[in-house]
Amino acid sequence: MDLTGKQKRFLRASAHAMKPIFQIGKGGATDELVHQIGEALEKRELIKVSLLPNTLAEPEEVTEKLEKLLNAAVVQHIGNILVVYRPSRKEKNREISEKVRAL
Repeated sequence: MDLTGKQKRFLRASAHAMKPIFQIGKGGATDELVHQIGEALEKRELIKVSLLPNTLAEPEEVTEKLEKLLNAAVVQHIGNILVVYRPSRKEKNREISEKVRAL
């Protein structure tokens, strides 16, 4: 997914006040967790994912897995927090992607 710098800045700013809704722990980014993240992205389009201190997964590995399996974009990675974006396929959930497209 190709996003311009302006679009990424908008998404990072939009996610600033969000709290992570998923936490990746010792089990890593399992297929079930990736599926749940995909469902959340379908409804919200923009979410934060937190990697707990006890996880063995590296943020770069999780980023690669989410981008590959979900066709999503990790627009920010600070420490153990990832900001993940994917436009919704359902028109009723496309609030953020409409704003991103307008940029």
